[in-house]
Amino acid sequence: MSVSSGVEGLRIVSLNAFLPGHRLVHDFAARNGHEVVLVVTLPETGRYGAAVQPMVAGLPEETNVLITRKLRTVAAPVIDALRPDVVISAAFPRLIPAEILEIPKYGAINCHPSPLPAGRGPTPQRLIYEGDERIGATVHRTAAEFDTGAILAQRIAPLPDDLNGTGIMQVWGELLSQCLDEAVPRLVAGDPGVPQDPAAASEAPLFTEAELLLDLTEPAAVVRRKAAALNVTSPQAQVHLAGTTYVVARTDVVPAGSVGTAEPGAVLAAHDDGWTVQTADLPLRLTRT
Repeated sequence: MSVSSGVEGLRIVSLNAFLPGHRLVHDFAARNGHEVVLVVTLPETGRYGAAVQPMVAGLPEETNVLITRKLRTVAAPVIDALRPDVVISAAFPRLIPAEILEIPKYGAINCHPSPLPAGRGPTPQRLIYEGDERIGATVHRTAAEFDTGAILAQRIAPLPDDLNGTGIMQVWGELLSQCLDEAVPRLVAGDPGVPQDPAAASEAPLFTEAELLLDLTEPAAVVRRKAAALNVTSPQAQVHLAGTTYVVARTDVVPAGSVGTAEPGAVLAAHDDGWTVQTADLPLRLTRT
């Protein structure tokens, strides 16, 4: 029996290239009495970081999986044969062709971790990196272009107290779960959704190499926000200290009065797994990989 959506027994095809995306869809289906009849994924691309667990390695043995880059000629005929009610994509970095979008009985939707139309593209956490103090999530009808379809559900929350990549991922998962519970019944009911406003749209391209390097002369809140955004899928925030570049896995606020102060960028204390450093205003504890 469904615990939240009021719609049961849907046959779902899930398109994912990142294990948390699949878990999002799998858990939605499980709690609402649906069945994921197929998972379509891509050969390993390294898109989500070298430290990320391979997609297929984390799937239950009974999962039906199709690994292919050929969405039109390989994936579409297989999906069509399964007669799905809904196609759901989450963390799938490829445009989904019309040959697939036309198959499901009720339509295709995409899960995107930003408050669309802001943050379209492959790096929605860029919004946080650039100063947004909210975390957004949207489920929208899948359209011909990335992240442009009509919105069926959206949630927005403040940045978490644990302002690190893992904290952002946790909030995204919670918000996207809520969005799916709202969006799928609306999809099944034929709700067209709310069109996105092109004037409010912004793009979120991949981070550049220069953007990976944290500037310790900025305020602590800025350094923490940037590090968290950079480390959403796997640690890639960097710091340059004593002539060497290190990868920073997380940052933490240092209790007031526990260390002295110095010029911004200075190392206040060295630890086995990192440093305490002075930023423009407050000390921060940096933990390296």
